[in-house]
Amino acid sequence: MILLAMVIEGEAADEPYQGKVAVGAVILNRMESKKFPETLSGVVYQGLAFESVMNSQYKRPLTTESIKAAQAAIQGWDPTNGALYFWNPATAKSKWVWSRPVTGQIGRHVFAK
Repeated sequence: MILLAMVIEGEAADEPYQGKVAVGAVILNRMESKKFPETLSGVVYQGLAFESVMNSQYKRPLTTESIKAAQAAIQGWDPTNGALYFWNPATAKSKWVWSRPVTGQIGRHVFAK
């Protein structure tokens, strides 16, 4: 659970609580998908998967809110409707990511399957 909270903090520190839960849900959704590794560490450390892991921002101090968001995602709250991807539309450069079916936007992140 701590590793999940760490990635939530790294990816969504400035996002609303629902956005933090959504990032956690995406990670858990990936664990359930045959397209991704089936373990939390496998998903988190998959090459180029999360910018905060690549730049070590996920190692910053955890907030209570990120820990609570991880718990909420583990308990089944998925505000993304099953999304496997998220990105910031202001910075995303990949044309491929925009080809994914969008499930919604929370804060500054777009979520997609």
